[in-house]
Amino acid sequence: MSVRLYIGNLPKEEIDRQELQAIFAEEGDAVTTKLIKDRKTGKCRGFGFLTVNNDEQADQIIEKYNGHSFKDTAIKLEKALPRTKADESEEQIPKPTLNPGGSATPSPNKEGGRREKASKKPRRGGGGGGRSETVTTSDSDAIRPDPRWASELEKLKQMLAAQTTN
Repeated sequence: MSVRLYIGNLPKEEIDRQELQAIFAEEGDAVTTKLIKDRKTGKCRGFGFLTVNNDEQADQIIEKYNGHSFKDTAIKLEKALPRTKADESEEQIPKPTLNPGGSATPSPNKEGGRREKASKKPRRGGGGGGRSETVTTSDSDAIRPDPRWASELEKLKQMLAAQTTN
């Protein structure tokens, strides 16, 4: 099973992938690099990825190359966070947004890419004609302020109420 490592703190200039690969050349052909570049300028965005065969090799490479100097900067190596299907599907699930009337409606679905302007049919539902779907929220679903700032928010509300009555 291959393991991806994040390579950070790369210089933001034109870097060739082979230059980065040369650092890890003594690890063999099993190590591959991917350099993330800006599409417009072609310059490095300051990070890349390294793919290795297993966890043991990943740990050894992190220990050996973390802080290694590359073009006068010390690179940072750590295990990359895996992309999971749950993370990707959370982005595609529409989350309800509140209308001024207090009811919630689902936000546009990102699942199928861009929606054609001429298309009026809802993406979900059982072909209910032009029926619009509304979702009601209970108190438990309502957006609540962060408890760390609740007292500050209450003070601000009182100050605003005092200003509007004057």
